[in-house]
Amino acid sequence: MSEAVPSRRVTPRSARGVRTRSALVAAARVVFERDGYLDARMSDIAKEAGVAAGSVYTYFDGKEEVFQAVADEVKEEMLHPRLRARTGLTDPVALIDLANREYLLSYAKNARLMALFEQVAQIDETFRAHRAERAQAFAQRNAALIADLQARGLADPSLDPFLTAQALSGMVSRMAYTAFVLQPPVPFDHLAATLTRLWTNALNLRPPGA
Repeated sequence: MSEAVPSRRVTPRSARGVRTRSALVAAARVVFERDGYLDARMSDIAKEAGVAAGSVYTYFDGKEEVFQAVADEVKEEMLHPRLRARTGLTDPVALIDLANREYLLSYAKNARLMALFEQVAQIDETFRAHRAERAQAFAQRNAALIADLQARGLADPSLDPFLTAQALSGMVSRMAYTAFVLQPPVPFDHLAATLTRLWTNALNLRPPGA
């Protein structure tokens, strides 16, 4: 679906090259949010970034690749790694609640792109595979949290950590799509608190020392 050109993509090594690629990714985000995926053009991205039309092909082979670069930036923002180390929180319910709230805030901020990700995943097999990898990363992170809670005697030991993480992560992701893309009137705090309650109930989570 991208404009056909020979593959000339390079990894920027100079500071100027890194800046140009970053500017193109930022411009691509503007264009995709404004025009949608199907109507966006590489020439529009170059114009938005203020570079020559052919320059974009120095860094990206086509529209699919620059769209994936935008998705990668959003993914890094939404993973929120090392939450415990960053915050010092040790209470598992507080950690789950904060993780849900950070995810929901990021989803709300990126709602237009998240809607596009859902659409493009239906028509682009490569992007769909990247989306599956992203979901896997979320599930693996949450599975590690669940396994740790089980080892500490705080969560139901009969649950499969990874399958449970997939189910609960899917619940949060789908509710975020419902709340911020389909946009029914769901107050943020009520949504976050409900998702945290469902998480803790599903894990049969017990407070430390109980």
